[in-house]
Amino acid sequence: MAHSFRSETDSGLEISTSELTGALGDSVTVLPLLVALAATTTVSVPHVLLGFGVFQIVWGVYYGMPLSVEPMKALIGLAIVGSLSYPELAAAGLLAGGVLLTVGNLGLVGRLQTVVGEPAIRGVQFAVALLLLEAAVGLSTGNLPVAAVGLAVVGLLAVVGYRQSSVLLVLGLGGVVAVATTGMPTPRLPDPTLFPAGTPTLSGAALEGTVAQLGMTVGNAAIATALLCGDLYDRDVSSDTLSTSMGVTCLAAIPIGGVPMCHGSGGLAGKYAFGARTGGANVILGMGYLALALVATGALLAAFPLSLLGVLLVVVALELARAAIAPIAGSRALVIVIGVGVVGLAVNVGVAFVLGTVACWLSSRSETSR
Repeated sequence: MAHSFRSETDSGLEISTSELTGALGDSVTVLPLLVALAATTTVSVPHVLLGFGVFQIVWGVYYGMPLSVEPMKALIGLAIVGSLSYPELAAAGLLAGGVLLTVGNLGLVGRLQTVVGEPAIRGVQFAVALLLLEAAVGLSTGNLPVAAVGLAVVGLLAVVGYRQSSVLLVLGLGGVVAVATTGMPTPRLPDPTLFPAGTPTLSGAALEGTVAQLGMTVGNAAIATALLCGDLYDRDVSSDTLSTSMGVTCLAAIPIGGVPMCHGSGGLAGKYAFGARTGGANVILGMGYLALALVATGALLAAFPLSLLGVLLVVVALELARAAIAPIAGSRALVIVIGVGVVGLAVNVGVAFVLGTVACWLSSRSETSR
């Protein structure tokens, strides 16, 4: 008997403790990148948080499930290391948004998905899990004693059956440390101006970054996330729909000072790992981001102990890895999944996606010829 999925936009909004802890599970994939971006570019932290807050709520209500809204990691990474200025980052995000909106409306991502083998898609999920784990180790080793405390808290609460609540306690401790370090900031509304951190500037570096990001976005944020919606939430969400909503997000958020954003399997797994099951998690997190936009400064975010976020990121990475491997454990396809994951970690997720697609095609031809 065929499995029946629920539709793309089934209503589902619940406000509960599990939705709250699940919501915060997504933030651990956002905050470390935002802290680094604020330290290295002219980005306006309140405006970025405003963008995240608005679109967490928009897509949580629209999809009725805890769909992730996270930074486009390839572009954000290039900005953090100095390869892109914020104006170039904004231009790349607008370009990527236009492409994603177009290909989603034309149904091109869905057509690509019919060509790409499932092991390649799950390999992309596994690659993102490895990248998150790598980031978690890097963050945790920044302050090993603090990370050890965070790990002890998560482990103890998991043993007594309250793993989901650990995110509340760990983030709460980090917030107390940050406020104690910088003092309580005075609330203020973000300036209502277009492109508050700089006018978009298209350059060769921005074009190259856009190409790299689109490869990762199509593989992870569209196709792999669509698959994960079915695995974790029993939802039939098409990759074209996800591509379209990511395009809308970028085109609408960047003019108000946001950064390029996408849906992603890492954030979705994070929400699931910590208890989110409905779009209520997005509403809670969105309201939290909007509140934080009133008081957040680069100094406040920089004072947050990132080693604590690293501990929570480990939980997210393990959940995503489990979701990628469990459905095909013991099959020959596992070799492709692991191979794609390793290439994604060592080289680039977009490159791994292409190589995984080729590997699936060759494997299919080999089986057909037998």
